[in-house]
Amino acid sequence: MTPILEAKRLCKSFGGVEALSELNLQVREREIVGLIGPNGAGKTTFFNVITGFHPPTGGGILFKGRDITGWKPHRIAHAGLIRTFQTTTLFKEATVMENMLLGFHMQYRSGPFGELFRTKKQRQEMRSIRERILEILDFMGLADSRDEMVKNLPYGHQRALGVSLALAANPEMLLLDESVTGMNAEEIAVMMGHIKRISEEKKIAVMVVEHNMRVVMGICNRIIVLNFGTKIAEGSPEEIKSNKMVIEAYLGTEEG
Repeated sequence: MTPILEAKRLCKSFGGVEALSELNLQVREREIVGLIGPNGAGKTTFFNVITGFHPPTGGGILFKGRDITGWKPHRIAHAGLIRTFQTTTLFKEATVMENMLLGFHMQYRSGPFGELFRTKKQRQEMRSIRERILEILDFMGLADSRDEMVKNLPYGHQRALGVSLALAANPEMLLLDESVTGMNAEEIAVMMGHIKRISEEKKIAVMVVEHNMRVVMGICNRIIVLNFGTKIAEGSPEEIKSNKMVIEAYLGTEEG
């Protein structure tokens, strides 16, 4: 199967320090891949490079077979590679629905004339957008909270809203950066279920950067381990658990 994402000998340096070094990895369609490693291993740098926030200093990136090396972030997102961030930017004084409508704003087709005069096309578009929003919110367990102010939502629901906004961009691959940080055990279990369903039901490839090993081992088909910007291991959760290099570099010194 052709990989949906492929990094080929990817390098990134900052002031002479190599954050990524000759990194080769692939993600296949509908797969959940974990990217783990100690702090400073290069995980977030990898996300920043493949989404266009930092240009690589060497190597290349293929997405759906197209060379996207050097593309701007908005172009990469438009192509279907969507990322969430460790800290989700939400409008806390707005409702869930209002946040989702803002997320869809760039997808409006009717233009300023339609916005101003409420044309038939614009009304049809808004109906379609609202239906799509409700479908996403229902999928993420937020339908009953659509009229709630975001600031009043439980923390787990706020993180779920961040993922909902990413789904609103119609991703073919989703990059989740520390998606369960700050959650309690119940919220983590719910988010794990959401991620599995995104892969299985939405047929979206997912790559997760995550420090919570219970999450990584529980949802990932395959795990890639970085240390000092270099891939030191790759395999199934069971293979990674028993890998001596991984235990020394990471698993043996981290909690959770």
